[in-house]
Amino acid sequence: MSERSPRGAASSAPLAFRSFAEFYPFYLSQHRNPTCRMLHVVGTVVMVVVVAWLAFTGAFAWIPLALLIPYPPGWVGHFVFEHNRPASFRWPFYSMLGDLAMARDVLLGRLRGPES
Repeated sequence: MSERSPRGAASSAPLAFRSFAEFYPFYLSQHRNPTCRMLHVVGTVVMVVVVAWLAFTGAFAWIPLALLIPYPPGWVGHFVFEHNRPASFRWPFYSMLGDLAMARDVLLGRLRGPES
């Protein structure tokens, strides 16, 4: 199965990653399409803003629900533009960290396009 297969993540992906540093290059390889990448960044930034607002206002009970904000735009990015299976299906914790790291890297100009 190829890396861009709609049925799953890259067949070369290991069953487990020993660290986030080991996972992140794989994560980026699953987000080469610029539209997919931007949908993830927008969803992640919105989530961070909403979580910060909820924490500031003391509405802590809503924070777990706010953590789901990036999923709909991210999944549209994968299924419509990237044509692969979201890594969050298999590695949810590392994928959330990947979303945050990729958003940081895009916003800081470290990732410009799919070639980065």
